[in-house]
Amino acid sequence: MLLSPLFRYQDLEPRWNSFENPTTEKGAGGKENKGAKGHPYDKLLAGESKILMDIEGSGIITRMWFTIQDRSPEMLRSIKLEMFWDGNKKPAVSAPFGDFFGNGLGRMVAHQNELFANPEGRSFNCFIPMPFKTGAKIVVTNEGNTDLNMLFYDIDLVKTKSWNPENLYFHCFWNRDTATTPGVDYEILPQISGKGRFLGVNFGVMANPAYQKSWWGEGEVKMYLDGDGELATLVGTGTEDYIGTAWGQGKFINRYTGCLVADTENDFWTFYRYHIPDPVFFKNDIRVTIHAMGGNQKAKVIEMLDAGAPLIPVTIQNATNFVPLMDMEQPVNLKNNNLIDGWTNFYRSDDWSSTAYFYLDKPANQLPDLQTINIRTYKLTENE
Repeated sequence: MLLSPLFRYQDLEPRWNSFENPTTEKGAGGKENKGAKGHPYDKLLAGESKILMDIEGSGIITRMWFTIQDRSPEMLRSIKLEMFWDGNKKPAVSAPFGDFFGNGLGRMVAHQNELFANPEGRSFNCFIPMPFKTGAKIVVTNEGNTDLNMLFYDIDLVKTKSWNPENLYFHCFWNRDTATTPGVDYEILPQISGKGRFLGVNFGVMANPAYQKSWWGEGEVKMYLDGDGELATLVGTGTEDYIGTAWGQGKFINRYTGCLVADTENDFWTFYRYHIPDPVFFKNDIRVTIHAMGGNQKAKVIEMLDAGAPLIPVTIQNATNFVPLMDMEQPVNLKNNNLIDGWTNFYRSDDWSSTAYFYLDKPANQLPDLQTINIRTYKLTENE
């Protein structure tokens, strides 16, 4: 793997791409102001797109660092980050700036994990290796109505002399459903074709107040691999289980799993899992989903149903019994005296967003069309 072991010389040419050397040309950095910090940052005006890097040749991006003056939720969702490999016109990455770097829902949280870091809650670091064969282009666009007065960045890479045919291209898919449909799984990654590796996902959830602060995270992640039909090969046991915790989730930050925001007052949550020690490879195709599902005691679920909350009961369980309600005639009447009392799981409707990271053996324009990515400006709740 690149740069391993550390003590062994490798014939790779390091380059730093920034406003001080936007072409990464050898011996051409720091031209402005006689080299005395002449161009450390630039503006990104409302409606403006700016090409940060556009280079030819073979190489591997090893690190990206950014900071911006305005780190409000609105700005973090209004800036769009795009990456293009090998001269393709279709981006392999297209995502809101904050979401891409793991700051879901526009919430800045100091953290460090295996792929991203925000050391003091003021910057954006990414350590995902990104190989390219003939060229790489990175573009940011301000799709909001407010100018960004300061954008700093530094993209580090090594230029290589040849392309390893075993290399895969990095991709990212961002999705958001502001009101999931009860009984319809939320799509983390629509079905794509090719050979590759699913690297992981960052989530953001804004729970619907119609469910009166009921637990929202009962949904199971499912990964449909290499021709799977109705049933998936990989199936989890619950949302908090997927990120390595249990019985609900609070804030925690680990290398491969974590929950950066556990805002119980507003019911805002951001969390992640990266499949690095447990790789998920696929030969032909992959699709990844999660249930939008929650739970509460049966009496509370009946109360929510009577109040008109959109939900579909799924299971009831107590210390000794587990009743799968979906096998019964629908719709299920929870007031039926023959049903046990206990914890009741149910499909529900919430605001879900996700940033899925994966590698693929094809550049983006050889992919089938994925869902159109519409960057929505983040809306603050009435409580903020």
